[in-house]
Amino acid sequence: MELLLHSIEMDWPVLLPILVCSILTLAVAINRFSFYNKNKREVVRFIRALKTELVNNRLDAAKNLSIQLGGVIGEVAEEAVRIFSEQKQGFSRSFDISANLATRKLEKYLTILGTIGGVCPFLGLFGTVVRILYTFQDLASQGNQSAAVAMGIGSALIATAFGLGVAIVAVVLYNLFQSTVKRYEDDFQLIKLLFLSFTDSEEKTQAKALV
Repeated sequence: MELLLHSIEMDWPVLLPILVCSILTLAVAINRFSFYNKNKREVVRFIRALKTELVNNRLDAAKNLSIQLGGVIGEVAEEAVRIFSEQKQGFSRSFDISANLATRKLEKYLTILGTIGGVCPFLGLFGTVVRILYTFQDLASQGNQSAAVAMGIGSALIATAFGLGVAIVAVVLYNLFQSTVKRYEDDFQLIKLLFLSFTDSEEKTQAKALV
């Protein structure tokens, strides 16, 4: 405890940015966990119900089903119904635009975690180097004081440990949230493939009619 207090007292200018990074990491984690949980939906059951409405060509019912589902997936599905009813030929490109806009919502603030994960170890290392330099300076001016040297080196290593700890948490959260975004993107692709299957079947029917 004495070593920690000494480190805070002597190295607070270096530890302060790392502390700010830890607060940002916590804030982003709470925000993203809340957002993803709020938008979590049972996609498999929804896809089956949506397919039934599309098979029977009940686009209004499919739209209402998407609205009832809600969340990001519901918004994307509702937009897919609108595009499907208005422009089947350019469905894929228009849907991709809507899906990418939804993905941006899902990826919001994740760059903060990525940046913290890359920067924090260097902030800690910088603090360690600075503190060791001061320790050597004190050693040169005051003579051989092993207790002071040990205290200085121990205090220096706290900055590195703090920086690494925050960086590890940030990287773990970043990877976890990226995998969550990937699952949402897979859900968007399922919706897209569902609508494209009906677009392709209609094009084949029209081609046969022309023949």
